[in-house]
Amino acid sequence: MKSDFHTFRGYQLLIQQQQALTPSMEDYLEMIYRNCVKEGHVRMNQLADQLNVRSSSVTKIVQKLAELDFLIYRPYGIIQLTEKGTTMGKFLLQRHNMLKDFLEKLGLRGTLLQDTEMLEHHVSLELLKTIGIFLLFLESQPAFLQAFTEFRQTLPKATPAIDLDN
Repeated sequence: MKSDFHTFRGYQLLIQQQQALTPSMEDYLEMIYRNCVKEGHVRMNQLADQLNVRSSSVTKIVQKLAELDFLIYRPYGIIQLTEKGTTMGKFLLQRHNMLKDFLEKLGLRGTLLQDTEMLEHHVSLELLKTIGIFLLFLESQPAFLQAFTEFRQTLPKATPAIDLDN
């Protein structure tokens, strides 16, 4: 079974590939990966529905991703990932899930998906690895997370950590 770990060069290659992708393209590739893991492929209308966009938008992005060799697409057919697309899609989903898990552990609820989506496109690999290490620490030290959760509950709702009004 393959490890999720990459060498330094592997992470560099991921960054290089990622730099060719806009945040929107990353979202498409992540959603295509999610579908391909379950069904082996995805259809254009299915992708448009899941991303809440028009079919014409899906066509443009899918064509660009195909040009970059992330996927195989034939008009009016199914979309499948290439090996390169699978690797990047897996990374994008792991990044999403890691950030979501981190924000959940911090106690974020109301804007969890929105904040995850905003952060995932602008986080460095160094920060991502550090968050991963911190999440592993929390798993190994459940009392630490429990103490933090209890501390948060003792704070009055109106007590901001940062005064945003000034």
